[in-house]
Amino acid sequence: MIGFDTGAITEVALLAAHCDDLAIGMGGTLLTLAQARPGLRVRALVLTGAGTERAEEEHAALESFCPGAELDLTILDIPDGHAPAHWARAKQAVAALARAGAAQVVFAPHRGDAHQDHRLLAELAPTEFRDHLVLGYEILKWENDTPQPAVFHPLAEGLAETKAALLLKHYPSQHNRDWFDEQSFLALSRLRGVQCRARHAEAFLLEKAVITFGGA
Repeated sequence: MIGFDTGAITEVALLAAHCDDLAIGMGGTLLTLAQARPGLRVRALVLTGAGTERAEEEHAALESFCPGAELDLTILDIPDGHAPAHWARAKQAVAALARAGAAQVVFAPHRGDAHQDHRLLAELAPTEFRDHLVLGYEILKWENDTPQPAVFHPLAEGLAETKAALLLKHYPSQHNRDWFDEQSFLALSRLRGVQCRARHAEAFLLEKAVITFGGA
């Protein structure tokens, strides 16, 4: 399997519809990036949850998933499940995030996600981050919308277990969901690992990229 190296990453932008989407979709990748680059700049936008216990959970969780990083987290109060009705506000927030930093990689939901709030962000991301590498993460949930990703990030030994433990620790409000458990999270990362010859991995969808061939 041919790998692609992004080079050193100093800043990333994260887009999520709900508190816990980022941790579920790319918690292992966040841990990897933060550990590889002390002082990594992380600019994150979450559309829903402001003023609730979920916002408090999200702040604590991202601090744990991005140890040592310079974290700038904005959480809005758009109603869960109604983001498309607040298109203008979401668009403005994504645009502000894009202007505020110099992200080298952008992580957002993917267009095939069955949840309307996720799809909205997937559609908005490339309209504001037009010259960036935009990777769509997958969110484990009830809907039968598991994608067929093309980009895989193998996780270092023990990182998938760390991710699952942090999810359970930081999001107690989600413990009543029948899919929110260690077995579910490890099952998906194990599947993605099988697909890239690793023990565990996280996977992403890529719509567009430019490749430069080098060497002899």
